[in-house]
Amino acid sequence: MADTRLSELELERYARHIVLPEVGGPGQQKLKRARVLVVGAGGLGAPVLLYLAAAGVGTLGIVDDDTVSLSNLQRQVIHDTAAIGKAKVESAGETVGRINPHVTVETHAVRLDQSNVDAIVSAYDLVIDGSDNFDTRYVLADACAAARKPLVSGAVGRFDGSLTVLIPWEHDGKGRSNPTYRDLYPEAPPAGMVPSCAVAGVVGALTGVIGTLQAMEAIKLITGSGEPLVGRLLLYDALGARFDTIRYSAPKDAA
Repeated sequence: MADTRLSELELERYARHIVLPEVGGPGQQKLKRARVLVVGAGGLGAPVLLYLAAAGVGTLGIVDDDTVSLSNLQRQVIHDTAAIGKAKVESAGETVGRINPHVTVETHAVRLDQSNVDAIVSAYDLVIDGSDNFDTRYVLADACAAARKPLVSGAVGRFDGSLTVLIPWEHDGKGRSNPTYRDLYPEAPPAGMVPSCAVAGVVGALTGVIGTLQAMEAIKLITGSGEPLVGRLLLYDALGARFDTIRYSAPKDAA
């Protein structure tokens, strides 16, 4: 097992975590020991990576097969102008290194699909989905469920966003199976029903709100603090400045 003792520099760096009873030294050691996979180094993945790096997650895996373009910079704040044309995993990894030299970065410059998802997911403790399409979301959610890896799933529209936590192999307080991603979204919308952000647009700060909330859920899961969004879908309406929560569940015969 890797050495998770905190150096003097780390104790100072994470001092504001360590004074929290819900985190403390043991929780910070859990963060240092954790291996978290972030799928997508774009609008959602950027704040996730920034905050998990700052929080002291020991190993961050980054999956993305794209390169940085000028139009990304309005929302993908882990990249800067000098990174245009560079692989996103490389750019994001360099930024993580500048934020926290105690974090190890593992890059996967591939598009996640059925041929590689199991091998990649199996190497991590927890997965965060910042992808931008339903094909990847279904593949990733199925793989995480099969491998028993908690998944923090988020998505954004033009001015709205949502997130949930999936741990379908566990049960709730009444002994019922936790829901899967397919319980929440049984089928993908018809092709063309959900336009890409290139077509519909998206407010850059919105991805920061949802991505930061994903990072918060990940920190809760790792440290064992609070109540994660299992069986609950958190909805954010940016124009109305409103949060709502919808409960959802697995079919009764699946319990």
